[in-house]
Amino acid sequence: MQPVPEQAGALAAGPRPLMSRLLPGYAQGNVADRTYAIVLGAFGLFIPVLFAFIVLRVGGAALPALREFGGAFVGSSEWDPVGGHFGALPFIFGTLASSLLALVIAVPLAIGLAIFLTELAPRWLAAPIAFGTELLAAIPSVVYGLWGIFVLVPFLRTYVQSPLANSIGDTIGLFRGPAYGSSILAGGVILAIMIVPFISAVSREVLAAVPVTQREGALALGATRWEMTWQVVLPYAFPGIIGATILGLGRALGETMAITMVIGNRAEIATSLFAPSATMASVLANEFAEASDDMHLSALMAIGLLLFGITILVNTVARFMVWRVGLRAGR
Repeated sequence: MQPVPEQAGALAAGPRPLMSRLLPGYAQGNVADRTYAIVLGAFGLFIPVLFAFIVLRVGGAALPALREFGGAFVGSSEWDPVGGHFGALPFIFGTLASSLLALVIAVPLAIGLAIFLTELAPRWLAAPIAFGTELLAAIPSVVYGLWGIFVLVPFLRTYVQSPLANSIGDTIGLFRGPAYGSSILAGGVILAIMIVPFISAVSREVLAAVPVTQREGALALGATRWEMTWQVVLPYAFPGIIGATILGLGRALGETMAITMVIGNRAEIATSLFAPSATMASVLANEFAEASDDMHLSALMAIGLLLFGITILVNTVARFMVWRVGLRAGR
């Protein structure tokens, strides 16, 4: 059997060049198309290269501390730069406590707002509310921190912490202790305000991805608007809403300036929401410029490596769950 002319030409040409295999759609194009493809391909490859460079650079700087302390670095609660003892547990605890508290506050508000804008609000009202919510994401974190210092912390100390500590502090340990103002509670509230736009925006996208036929079918079967939303729309979009929540968690985990200014920055594991604490991001912001000892600097880099890994993992899970909803909707 003789090959057709096209096959014969391809066989005569030998193996295809590497660029032709990487960019087959532009291999036979003109010079401008090939140049355009090469430039965009370089931009695309730059991101994983940058990611690998960050991991190698931060990991190399953190290696002395990880070798010196091993697993005790994560499990120890002692942070003594003068004595040369470093344990990241208080900062891990403060990061998780403030972030989870932020989710408890922000998730109901953000999802309720997304449902209102997607299912109930008229278009003339939904557009300005959505725009105003998204503007919250554009405010610099240091501005949130200043607002937290001068407005949020005094308000919490006077109207929330003191009444709760005096009334139920002896019964419920979470509300025990003096009302400092700067505390895990203040950090959680400021983070909740900052992540509401992210969770709300992604939740609106996944709710809008629910096919119209699902809504119309529920209404045709006699469901009310609320039953359609609760029993059809939300279950369909549930993986995406979870993804939006995890995405907000990733944003809360990495926040630095705002929470540094309101959480109190005390390296201890607090049992009360009213006690000061510290996060992995806040200890980096506070001590990195003052770290003159090599082991101190390496310990801070190890905390940065832990924070980097946690944030990447959380955001990967969130993106995967949001992608699943889009795939189910055929988008």
